[in-house]
Amino acid sequence: MANPIFALVGSESLLGREVRDLSGAAPALDLRLIAADEEEPGTLTRMGDQPTVLSGLDAQALNDASAVILAGSPESSRKALELATVPVIDLTYTAEERPEARLRAPMLENGEDGGATDATIHVIAHPAAIALALFLNRLNSRDPISQSVIQILAPASEHGAKAVEELQNQTVSLFSFKSLPQTVFDAQLGFNLLARYGEQAPMSLEECELRIERHLATLLALPGEDTSPPFPSLRLVQAPVFHGYSFSAWVDFDEPPDIEALEEGLVAPLVEVRGRDFDPPTNVGQAGQTGVAVGAISPDRNRSTAVWFWLVADNLRLAAENAVAVAREIV
Repeated sequence: MANPIFALVGSESLLGREVRDLSGAAPALDLRLIAADEEEPGTLTRMGDQPTVLSGLDAQALNDASAVILAGSPESSRKALELATVPVIDLTYTAEERPEARLRAPMLENGEDGGATDATIHVIAHPAAIALALFLNRLNSRDPISQSVIQILAPASEHGAKAVEELQNQTVSLFSFKSLPQTVFDAQLGFNLLARYGEQAPMSLEECELRIERHLATLLALPGEDTSPPFPSLRLVQAPVFHGYSFSAWVDFDEPPDIEALEEGLVAPLVEVRGRDFDPPTNVGQAGQTGVAVGAISPDRNRSTAVWFWLVADNLRLAAENAVAVAREIV
């Protein structure tokens, strides 16, 4: 019997390339690369070591596959959703408001998906929400959390290759005293931090923040944990970095915690802990790594029950890994 084929729409996007990289790991996924946006059907590309040709975005290319993975623009995702009659794995959030859609994060589901594997549309949870749920659930399982406040530093790659290119071009333009391209952020991001995008930006930072909140609320309510941690106060800031989320977390516990015990209790297959004898993790160092890395764990000097944490996660890897995990469930 031939292996199931998965149609990947937006195969040349940052997320699409991450899915392609992960699909070769055992058990491997057979992908059909679908042209989207500016990509031309018939274009020759590579899948691993093998040359392959981009297929057109049409009903036949989608519906003789086992499922469709959406990793391109919202426009290409909407078109694919109109054509597809097979299950859809959505990395673009285009379908998240559809009644048949289910939010998915296999890393957190503990085999108890509440029927999500039978869904026709699987929306992959926001990578920042996945990272925070991994961290908060693990922390709360050993030391009950009273409250937490988390600052989220977002990378440009969360908005695709055009955003990464705009940040790069802004940085170069600043050095050469040229005007700054501002198509994606409608503001200067190079050497800057943004609490809000410009009015002409195609998306808003507030919308991104609300999506993280919605997804995190769902993930923290998944079955499998004895007690869910209280929902944190979140603030999203756009950082002038290309890849990887960084989080500064202030966590207040019911009782004054022991730092060494906290470090030991946090360690898990998807949570790497850097103790005080190691350098704190960085978003650059976490590139290509699974899960989250936590470090710079230190008590709050002004509150005996509170502790500061620094954590990082590769946004593209987290999202793609969960999408590939859903695809393997469908096989």
